Amino acid sequence: MIPLKYNVRNLRVRWITTLMTVIGTGLVVWAMVLTFGLTDGLEHALSISGQPLDLIVLRKGANDETGSNVAQATADQIADLEGVAKNDQGQPLCSAEFVTILTKPRRNNGGTTNLIVRGVDVMSRELRPDFKIVKGRDLKPGVNEAITSENMARRFENLAIGEKLEINKVDFEIVGYFEAGGSSAESEVWTDIRDIASARRTADAISSVNLRARDKESQALLVDKLKNDEQFSLQPLPEPEYFAKQLEQAVFIKFVGLFIAVFLTIGAMFAAANTMFAAVASRGREIGTLRALGFKRRSILLCFLLESVILCLLGGILGCLATLPFNGLSTGTANWATFSEITFAFRFGPRVLLQGVLMSLAMGLLGGLIPAIRAVRLNIVNALREQ
Repeated sequence: MIPLKYNVRNLRVRWITTLMTVIGTGLVVWAMVLTFGLTDGLEHALSISGQPLDLIVLRKGANDETGSNVAQATADQIADLEGVAKNDQGQPLCSAEFVTILTKPRRNNGGTTNLIVRGVDVMSRELRPDFKIVKGRDLKPGVNEAITSENMARRFENLAIGEKLEINKVDFEIVGYFEAGGSSAESEVWTDIRDIASARRTADAISSVNLRARDKESQALLVDKLKNDEQFSLQPLPEPEYFAKQLEQAVFIKFVGLFIAVFLTIGAMFAAANTMFAAVASRGREIGTLRALGFKRRSILLCFLLESVILCLLGGILGCLATLPFNGLSTGTANWATFSEITFAFRFGPRVLLQGVLMSLAMGLLGGLIPAIRAVRLNIVNALREQ
């Protein structure tokens, strides 16, 4: 085998070419990992929203909350069902909620898009993961106040604390920002259910009933009763199943991201191949000398492949490190399941970074293969005659 220090020395001697190839590969990996981090953040926002014991109860036949309607009397009966979990004060973990979609302008002339406004009651907060007010205060019922997340306040006009969101010619003052564990709830504006129903002139309107079952067995019994009992005849869905359907809508974004990644990888392979072809062309005498000293074709092949892999791995590591400042940066896109905006944060965890490193490894192997084959096929005598 040819010693590794031979490859390192050659890369150091041709440092300008080495540097340009590493930077080029790094930029490609940076762009790919950004794409992977984008789709991972969207998947995380939707998957964390679904709590295993929670149910979303909709009108039978409704696909989502915006197309559902549940009677107030029915919602009250659901809260009293056996099997619904209770909090420390003995109150059932069950909330009746009203969801409406408004078209509102983004900040910085970003056009208009749909915004989810949710009417909630006191128990809604306990049903969301890690709900807490992080700035300002919680809303007071009956005085047209609202809360949202900081991400939404940055993206939409009239959602900052102190600003007023107009709903059907009624102003709702934003009084605080909340967090909910990075779930899809952070893509919504919350107000009191009676205030929003009054503003929309739809008294006692309820879109869904959210509840938490005491355990898995109770959840199965609740699903059976709500679905098959003629008293209810509703559509109860476990939250993970409900949000998994929305996650299916993210497949298109994932496909586009994968297409871009493959396209960029092919481009980077050509760059790596070009660099290694230049290396082979300028080192003909070296290759001939190595062969004359007794190194086998297999050793020459592995030597040039290793050089290509080192170049691309260095670029891959550089590209991965360059994405870290973007970790947690919030962004948003359209949720095609609800036709509204969903915000989420870039996530560059070990899995995403490993994908970037593996892609750079593939670039090095595939991009360096043909130049390495050309190197082993050089005629020893002709190679030694090269200047």
